[in-house]
Amino acid sequence: MNNYTVILNNLVKYFGRRLVFNNINHRFDSGNIYGIAGPNGSGKSTIVKIIANLISPTKGKVVHLDGEKEINYERLHNYIGFVSPYLFLYDEFTAYENLIYFSKIRGVKFNEAYADFLLSEFNLYKRRDDVIRGYSSGMKQRLKFIFALIHNPQLVILDEPTSNLDAPGKEKVYEIIAKNRNEKLFIIASNEESDLELCGEIINLENYKNSGN
Repeated sequence: MNNYTVILNNLVKYFGRRLVFNNINHRFDSGNIYGIAGPNGSGKSTIVKIIANLISPTKGKVVHLDGEKEINYERLHNYIGFVSPYLFLYDEFTAYENLIYFSKIRGVKFNEAYADFLLSEFNLYKRRDDVIRGYSSGMKQRLKFIFALIHNPQLVILDEPTSNLDAPGKEKVYEIIAKNRNEKLFIIASNEESDLELCGEIINLENYKNSGN
């Protein structure tokens, strides 16, 4: 099992004068699935973006550890897989071209065998040479999971992971998570009960709205 840890130290986020969350301290360890819950607008996407170093906190710090070694933010993308409905895909490229291109951006060798395996797992293999523009929203969401897993990351962050997915699509996502849960660290931001049922521990952001925390 990988020994990956994420530590939130006194995390605070404001947008203008609006407090999103205050004074969050938490430790996430590999081999576990953690949930981040709260109603729409509570800051779920904000906190996972901060964990992934896509945006900065107002105060506090996020520490990523590979074993006992702290990971430089410039190399963090090599350790993280990120899934969300708002991630961008190149609609004019095929699924395969997208995967090859994003592998080049990450600076990793494209693993054709593993790509084929993931495309088969998510029932997209027969559509791998189709332009993404013709994909349904659910197909695009499944493809985003492949992007998140193609480089075998140690941390997988899922923001509203089953958005746009039908029942078979959700079951496939849950199956993939179950297969990998002992080898990776999963953080799931969602208000879907079926998503949160996977989690051994849940942070409710409504508990971090008091400026006096």
